[in-house]
Amino acid sequence: MQTNFSPEQLADPDIKVVNDILRACVHCGFCTATCPTYVLLGDELDSPRGRIYLIKDMLEENRPAPASVVKHVDRCLSCLSCMTTCPSGVHYMHLVDVGRAHIERTYRRPLAERWLRNLLALVLPHPFLFRLALAGAYFVRPFRRLLPRRIAAMMALAPEQLLPPSPIGRPQVIPVSGARRGRVALVTGCAQQVLSPAINEATARLLTRHRIEVVIPRGQGCCGALVHHMGRTASAHAQAARNIGAWTREIERGGLDAIIVNTSGCGTQIKDYGFMLRGDRTLAADAEKISRLTRDITEYIAEIGLHETRRPGAFPVAYHSACSMQHGQKITTVPRDLLRQAGFEVREIAEGHLCCGSAGTYNIMQPELATRLRDRKIGNIDATGAPVVAAGNIGCMAQIASGTVKPVVHTVELLDWATGGPLPAALQGRDLGPVAALSATTIATE
Repeated sequence: MQTNFSPEQLADPDIKVVNDILRACVHCGFCTATCPTYVLLGDELDSPRGRIYLIKDMLEENRPAPASVVKHVDRCLSCLSCMTTCPSGVHYMHLVDVGRAHIERTYRRPLAERWLRNLLALVLPHPFLFRLALAGAYFVRPFRRLLPRRIAAMMALAPEQLLPPSPIGRPQVIPVSGARRGRVALVTGCAQQVLSPAINEATARLLTRHRIEVVIPRGQGCCGALVHHMGRTASAHAQAARNIGAWTREIERGGLDAIIVNTSGCGTQIKDYGFMLRGDRTLAADAEKISRLTRDITEYIAEIGLHETRRPGAFPVAYHSACSMQHGQKITTVPRDLLRQAGFEVREIAEGHLCCGSAGTYNIMQPELATRLRDRKIGNIDATGAPVVAAGNIGCMAQIASGTVKPVVHTVELLDWATGGPLPAALQGRDLGPVAALSATTIATE
């Protein structure tokens, strides 16, 4: 693609990156076939190719973002399916990031939208505030049909039961029994430790069962993905810098073999810290090191070898590969292979490349499109006939669970159970065939 940025514009490192990305695009249109919004709407401007043109024109002209551009960029899920499809290697993720940052700087959104975005940016990255908000949502939820559509969408996603905080959320070192094989930091997340604290607990058990010491570093927090996708670059960089500091101190204190992430959206973000902070002379080297150390929990378990399965007669599982897992991190076969190794029958979901509609806060900001994508995904899940859904991202889990009665569990919960941990709470009391008679109590670990 031909570009027309001025020399002065190209002196901006972000514009230089954008220019290189745009020049790689050959207009082939392969991306349209796998773009969820284009599949639903059939509008060229709601395809990656269309958004590329919109962002190109906006940035080349260096003009404030018009509402017509904001509309279509906001509809992008950042699922990155287009990057998997693109034969030319166009790095759409970094392009749309720059476009969103430009929109945030130059476009004044309607008051209600500004209020909601500010609320989400304030509450979701902070577990204490998020917990308070969910407690309030319990009383508002019965009246959600009377609320504005975005607030109603937010209420619909709130869990019916608020779980107590997990001890795993506190800074600590979780030792192993016997000789230590390794030492890792566990990213406990922000929304996840409120919505499903059992995921972190299962992760810690699985790792220590494999004789990996687990550190919950003091000072770590939200990865920054939420505000980053809102175009709030300064806030995202500040959150990233705090995490880099916390993990670097832990590396200096006792060493780390890996930084373990069990929410794939966070994993994609943290693995991009090196690029995000490439221009920061103070943090660039540490950011790159952190990105190289980061592993999804399934990646790491595959590297060290899965412990022998101790549960007989496992059941069929429909595995949903989160977009941030398969497109963002290019992790495709590893989670499936681990589940099969653990004894589960993994059933593939048709149109598995298409997003479920969660996409961070997308199911709140774009509830109609998100619901259509969710229902399409659930239809394909139902077609597998599997009684259980597994996924590696809390956003996907909450989104899918909001539209189905099937239990939705994290991949690590199944791996933990299969190697000696407790039956996931979502599966207790369920008729799952051979597993139904098995106890949910924990088998003593080695």
